[in-house]
Amino acid sequence: MRRRRAIPLLNIVFTTIFLSIIALMIFPFDRKGEKTNRLGRIWAKIHLRACGIRVAMEGAENITEPPYIFMCNHQSVLDIFALLSSLPLSFKWTAKKELFVVPFLGWALKAGKNISIDRQNPRKAMRAMQEAARRIREGMNIVIFPEGTWSPDGTLLPFKKGGFSLALRTKAPIIPIGIQGTGQLQPEGCYVPRGKGVIRIKIGQPVYWTGEERPAKDKLMLEVRSHIARLIERQT
Repeated sequence: MRRRRAIPLLNIVFTTIFLSIIALMIFPFDRKGEKTNRLGRIWAKIHLRACGIRVAMEGAENITEPPYIFMCNHQSVLDIFALLSSLPLSFKWTAKKELFVVPFLGWALKAGKNISIDRQNPRKAMRAMQEAARRIREGMNIVIFPEGTWSPDGTLLPFKKGGFSLALRTKAPIIPIGIQGTGQLQPEGCYVPRGKGVIRIKIGQPVYWTGEERPAKDKLMLEVRSHIARLIERQT
């Protein structure tokens, strides 16, 4: 058992260091972070394969006219690997600023032009959302976990409103995503998955919203939340 877990742990450590160094080397020649994004996809696929985990995706046909804001429930760090390895287009993460100072991983996040959110500083958080809006208008897709943190038991936590303000500001459609299996495979506190298994991802149809009035944010949030809840229920 220990040996079986040691292999994925060693793999993720060495691939993170190695690919992050490559990301830093190509950074000056990768203006939009696209090459780094492809490295991230390779990183995720290698890790999942080393762990014996397969991703089963449904609904990819709903991704037709980007840019989109993808919103997904959040159960585990494995959500990141599953989405990186499977979403059939380039995207950027919005992630808490603490991740950007992690050696190697944080450097790669910066090189990939991902969006750092300072949750303790509203002014900096607002500037980050303005940057995200600019990226979306330029055609870039954004991935957001609207719960803001992991759900310990898989039930949806309250959603934060920042991503919905971004959607209303840019008029970008939101694609809801339901993900199942990650919390069981690698719950909080585990450095690597506990065993082999399948992660199931269900991609919903785009949610469009053109309302300008302030209640539109709450209505949009409730609609997207209900979509994600239904996607999760269909997989259980």
